[in-house]
Amino acid sequence: MTHEPPSALLWAALDAAERGWAVFPLRPFDKRPALHGETSCPGIGDCAGFHRKWEDRATVDPARIRRAWADIPFNVGVATGPSGLVVIDLDMPKRKTNSSADTPSGVTTFKALCERTGNAVPATYRTRTASGGQHLYFTAPPGVRLTNSAGRLGKLIDTRAWGGYIVAEGSTTTAGPYTVIDPTPPAPLPEWLYARLTTRQASRALTAVPSTSKSSRYATAAFSAEIATVQAAQEGERDTTLLSAARALGRFVAWGDLPLSMVEEALQSAGEYAGLSSRQCRSTVRSGLNWSIARNQQRRTA
Repeated sequence: MTHEPPSALLWAALDAAERGWAVFPLRPFDKRPALHGETSCPGIGDCAGFHRKWEDRATVDPARIRRAWADIPFNVGVATGPSGLVVIDLDMPKRKTNSSADTPSGVTTFKALCERTGNAVPATYRTRTASGGQHLYFTAPPGVRLTNSAGRLGKLIDTRAWGGYIVAEGSTTTAGPYTVIDPTPPAPLPEWLYARLTTRQASRALTAVPSTSKSSRYATAAFSAEIATVQAAQEGERDTTLLSAARALGRFVAWGDLPLSMVEEALQSAGEYAGLSSRQCRSTVRSGLNWSIARNQQRRTA
């Protein structure tokens, strides 16, 4: 196996740093960090006083980068959080003997998501990964600390932000090279993508509220289940699923177990996450809640 000359990978690391992206070395022809682990930490240099992991040690300092890539052809890792990036990782299906050749990739799933929500595929810095997938680079919203996600936007679509890293262009693994497809500077993360990455926070917030009675605990469990069902609804079933969830949760609003504003907001977000338009969601949620509240003004006892 022929190694890339250190100078080529050093250039790739310096080029990333010039863009303001904090880099650290990955093992040659691999995606794993080349730094020492916690159990073997020498407690000197960067780690004087405490062990520092790859996200803490990533740097844009040219002098440090030149020293790190001086002799060994390390691949280049970009720590997305410290770099102010959110990277959408569009993966390829795993090759299995029983898998279909028609299984959609993350690239095709993302294109379908854009079409379904009425948005163009964003023009931004884009690379092809070693497996044939793609990385779309975006600048993170100011003042927001997004973390990694897996499948939030669809099958074979992950995101890398704080707590994550990606392999930079110019690196090569045994599966192939990482190359630039679109050199356009990273665009700001589109608002519609940001909304889909954060839409589940309302349901998490409600389920974290301590329940004070058996009835409210039941309501909280029903709320979580209905929101999850709406978010997972498939095309052709989304509107009826949203209407059913609104009717199911409306009785808890009528009985005082769930606040109307939170239920409306969570159902609206879940419907939009599933692919419905904002206007359609509002109409369906209002119809379902009004129908249910009118019929459940008094709590039924067993």
